[in-house]
Amino acid sequence: MALSHMSRGVRLLLGQIDRCAVATIQPAARCVTQSATEPEPCTVENESLNPTFKNRNPRTLERMALAVKDRGWKTTWPHCEFYHRLVFSRTQKYVTAQVFSCTSPDPVLSCSTEEWSLKKELPSTNCVAACQAVGEVLAYRCKQAGITRMVYCAIPWTYRSDAVQSFRTAMKDGGIILSEPRRKYIGL
Repeated sequence: MALSHMSRGVRLLLGQIDRCAVATIQPAARCVTQSATEPEPCTVENESLNPTFKNRNPRTLERMALAVKDRGWKTTWPHCEFYHRLVFSRTQKYVTAQVFSCTSPDPVLSCSTEEWSLKKELPSTNCVAACQAVGEVLAYRCKQAGITRMVYCAIPWTYRSDAVQSFRTAMKDGGIILSEPRRKYIGL
């Protein structure tokens, strides 16, 4: 009798019986209700690497100092030639530090004594200890984000104050280098 003349239910039952005969691992009672197992994918094909692979992650190029830095105008201050720039500011009430990227006017990371978690631990929100605490917290956040080098251009008349110096030492003790390497030019 040809398979085309059989009903659909009988054909499905015969297909399941054929699969049960092939599968020797599973018990016969379960073969009728379970579908066939799929073969495992070949791991050798998944682990092979394309020989023409190009890493286009801009962070990798920044770390190797190969990414393009926008030079901007020579007459502007602070200069625009950076990958990441650190801006530290003190007001009469608060201390704020922000990290800016060269591609965006919005800060990438920031820390301030306006944050409640920092404010509740400090006796004052604008003292030298507050500047040091902001530096420690921002250094930790930068390390978590993978930013280890940045440009810091302090305003010249505030550079020698104790608050700015404690902020800089806290950032350096946190593992942040406050200068960037010069851009490398590759000849084509």
